[in-house]
Amino acid sequence: MLKIIVDAMGGDNAPAEIVKGALDAVKERSDFKLVLTGDEDLVNRELDKYTFDASRVEVVACTQVITNDDVPTQAVRAKRDSSLVVGLNLLKNDAEAGGFVSAGSTGAVLTGGIMFVGRLKGVMRPALCPGIPNVRGEITLLCDCGANAECKPAYLAQFGVMASAYAKAAYGVKEPRVGLLTNGTEEHKGDPLHQEAHQLLKETKGIRFAGNVEGRDIMYGDVDVVVSDGFSGNVALKAIEGCGKTVATMLKKEFTRSLGSKLSYLFARKPVKGLARALDYSRFGGSVFLGLKKVVIKSHGSSKAFSIKQSVFQAIDAYRGGLIPTLESMFAQTDGEDVR
Repeated sequence: MLKIIVDAMGGDNAPAEIVKGALDAVKERSDFKLVLTGDEDLVNRELDKYTFDASRVEVVACTQVITNDDVPTQAVRAKRDSSLVVGLNLLKNDAEAGGFVSAGSTGAVLTGGIMFVGRLKGVMRPALCPGIPNVRGEITLLCDCGANAECKPAYLAQFGVMASAYAKAAYGVKEPRVGLLTNGTEEHKGDPLHQEAHQLLKETKGIRFAGNVEGRDIMYGDVDVVVSDGFSGNVALKAIEGCGKTVATMLKKEFTRSLGSKLSYLFARKPVKGLARALDYSRFGGSVFLGLKKVVIKSHGSSKAFSIKQSVFQAIDAYRGGLIPTLESMFAQTDGEDVR
């Protein structure tokens, strides 16, 4: 049976929320086994709080934890018995392991993923790709959102290929529309990097390039994939997260301002809750680390149980949807072209 490995010690709310979310996933879906890596006593203490099918849950004991205070490259090399490194090694070496989920240090997940799991043939730079809720009630994939702060045009072209493969495999989008994030929709917009990337994306086989898009188009446009360098993508992602929190806070203030506003909330409650759900990016799980030989999901560091559960589902769906074979097939279409 398919195994999904979860780093039980990664994140601000580990291990309590991580274990709860992973177990919630086990209770809702019967098509996988769960492997939790971490401090055996702490993890078992959390497991004892719940009723679940013990035959589908395994704990792999670890003695170390990589924290956000650690230097990622040093920690990954030095803390070989950490929950993160042990989990990534299990992912690499266990044929039944199809995915790994961690809410731990982003830098350590990226470094460890490349070091232990390895890149797919032809991939220049793996990239983080979260799903962003859009006005259509679907998602827009943003690739990259932080793995590669400095990019070459060829990297951006590959991000378009990888995110298109993900859209097809995990979300069933037959012909994903790909946009390049820059400061205007006209073809000549952007700095030399983005101008050259635009031309490369136009020529890249296997993708449906729709041209340049602006930041507002991530949530309001008609593209399925937005390609970005990691610096700009991370700024865009954090801005979107902040916007969602701002809207929620402002609505709460308005509806609690007076007795009349409280009464009006009774009539507006359903659409307000619908809006809150539409803006909740956590329901899509974490960011897939595209370009590796197996599925790796980086969850938000502050993830609660619900987001961890969704990240586990995300790993399952990406694996069963054939993300890795789809990526390999799409890269084969480029036939090793030099896309400087």
